[in-house]
Formats: sequence, C-alpha cells, structure tokens
Amino acid sequence: MQYRTLGRTGVQVSSLALGAMNFGRIGRTTQDEATAIVDAALEAGVNVIDTADMYGDGESEEMVGKAVAGRRDDIVLATKAGLPMGDERNHRGSSRRWLVTELEASLRRLGVDHVDLYQIHRWDPNTGDEETLSALTDLQRAGKIRYFGSSTFPAHRIVQAQWAAREHRLSRYVTEQPSYSVLQRGIEAHVLPVTQEYGLGVLVWSPLASGWLSGAIRAGRDITTHRSALLPERFDLTVPANRVRLDAVERLSVVAEEAGLTLIQLALGFVTAHPGVTSALVGPRTLDHLHAQLAAADTVLSADVLDAIDEIVAPGTDLAPQENHDTPPALLNRSLRRR
Repeated sequence: MQYRTLGRTGVQVSSLALGAMNFGRIGRTTQDEATAIVDAALEAGVNVIDTADMYGDGESEEMVGKAVAGRRDDIVLATKAGLPMGDERNHRGSSRRWLVTELEASLRRLGVDHVDLYQIHRWDPNTGDEETLSALTDLQRAGKIRYFGSSTFPAHRIVQAQWAAREHRLSRYVTEQPSYSVLQRGIEAHVLPVTQEYGLGVLVWSPLASGWLSGAIRAGRDITTHRSALLPERFDLTVPANRVRLDAVERLSVVAEEAGLTLIQLALGFVTAHPGVTSALVGPRTLDHLHAQLAAADTVLSADVLDAIDEIVAPGTDLAPQENHDTPPALLNRSLRRR
C-alpha cells in the first residue's frame, strides 16, 4: 500500500480508501460481510473509511461503527451530510441548523465522539458559504470533527469557499471528493487544477465508473444485470454515450492485457497516478470485490501505458457528460435561467 499526505493536514492516508456506500440495503451487504471487508481492508493497509448519513438512511454509518469498534484510533474516519434524509424540507442542505443536528446523529450511529473528516455531500445553492463554514468551524473547535471538506463541488464553488474562509477568518475545506475515472476525466480540466492550487486533499469516488471498468462489462455479454433500479439508463446500450463507453472499455482491456494487468488495476492505477489525487475510494460489495481492488494497491503505470490511455480517452474528457454531478443548477433547471 502507498501512503500520501492528505492535502496540507499532515495526516497520512492510504492510496486506496474504503467507501462504505454498499454496506446495508444499497449493496445488500450484511453486517458480518461488512465487518469482514473492513478487517481485510485494514489488514492490507487501508486506513481511511468513508461513509455518509444518507447511505441506506444511516444504515451504512451504523454498520461501519460496529465494524471499527475497538480500533477507532487506527482509522481516518470520514462521513458526509447534505443530501436529503427523508422528506422534511430542512433535513438536508448545509445550514447550521441541519449540520449541527445531523452530525450528532452521525456520531450516534457511528458510536464515536468525533469524526476525522466531515464532508458536505453536495454544494447547497440555498446556503451561503459563511453560514456553512462558520458552523463547521464551530464543530471543529468543539472537537467533534477534526477537518472538513467538500464533495462533488464545481470548481468555481471550491474557489469561492476558499475565499469565504479567508474573508471571514474561518477554517477552510481541506479536501474535495469528486467523481473521477478513465471514462470521466472532466475534472482534470477544472477541479483538479483548483484543488492543486489550494493544496486540497482529493479522495476520488467511482474510479471504476460504476462498474464499467470492473472487467465484467464487455462487448457480447449481457450487461442488463448491471442496470441500477434507480439509474437504468446507465447501462442501456441504446444510449449513444454508453456505446462509446463500451468501445473504450474494449480498447482499454487490450492495453491492460498487454501490460499484464487486470482492468481494475489499470483503472485504479490510472486515477492514483494523477499528482492531484490523494486516494481512490473503492466500494466493494463482497470480499472478492475487495481483493480484486486491493490488487491495485501498488500498481504504478508506465508512461507508455498512460499515453495509450490518453489515446483512447483524451485528457479532460467525459465520455458520459450527462452523468456529471457538479453541473451548475442553472444548466439543469430552465426556470433558473429563463425566468
């Protein structure tokens, strides 16, 4: 396992981090299975576990808490808040009212008195930066969080939040958690230059592109079983972007085979090779998934392999731009741009 410094915090973190989204109802992973995954990850040198309040409506946090009981101090424990927790209109977002309330709920579910990294799950356009940063700063001073970060923020909002922290003399976001993979490289053009400029640690999610880079999705195979009930279009080959992705996967598989690597090793080695990336979050549902991903822990891609990847997916390019998660609201909701 490789280790990097998390931004400018001085905290050493593993290049592969364990994402717990699949613990519980989302991934149908039981407590025993989740504990076994955590055990194996820690034994392999992983020292970061990342979850969120809304993963299974708190179920993931509860399972992580049980899995890490008795060894909390050996783990950099991260969670997130901001996405809806039920239908109540104020049980979401990044207001002081909600963050103070929801952090207490997360701490109870996790069974701990503090988290190392508390992340705002998405930028909340209804809440000002000063409101959010002042609440997070107070929670930090109270000892309930050690650091705080953002997740899937547009580049301009990362910059704005850094300015607001300085302007109002508040603590700042020290990390960003964006989506990044060989197939979705858009953040290379805007987010990663900004995080590097401000010295933020970067924990990337979906490095296997929701399974497209797992090795299980290939031309000629039935991929309908990969379709998500929530996002059935993600693997629908009548969607042009998905046919482009499948073609890229076929070409990348050849590059991996010629390099003596699995496609998973190629995919994870690619994201961790970027100098702006601190760790790649893997989200296994089973122990077999975890072991296949841990095989990439020490993967270092040669310049020739990286060049071959660039020939297939150009730097800064998203093959499925419709799946971007940091698109400004006005581009998604016409009422915000056409009043």
